[in-house]
Amino acid sequence: MNHDLKQDFESASVKHLLFKSKLRSFLYGNGTSEGPIRDPQACIFGQWITNRALTDYGHLPESRELDRVHTQIHLEANRLMDLHQSGHQEEAIAGLSEINKMANRITELLRTMEEKLRAGR
Repeated sequence: MNHDLKQDFESASVKHLLFKSKLRSFLYGNGTSEGPIRDPQACIFGQWITNRALTDYGHLPESRELDRVHTQIHLEANRLMDLHQSGHQEEAIAGLSEINKMANRITELLRTMEEKLRAGR
């Protein structure tokens, strides 16, 4: 059980990091598909939230907070992508600091959820 739990949350973390990497690539002009960056449901981490966090771990209040922050990070990513596409690349790149704050919150929520589940809560 603990090994499966560890693997599930490590997989979620990797999916979350992939989102950040794709956004950064887009903002630095290294063309990447916009869909998974713009749409929280097209994002593989968003799919994990829907299929695992809100179902299997839905009894934890952090699962709903995770979903909320995930939606917020996509809204901010959309804003930064729009800035980039309208010629404001530097401002868009500067906005990554806000993305990083939200991303840190997501990582914190994942860690808390895993710890609570390991403790049998």
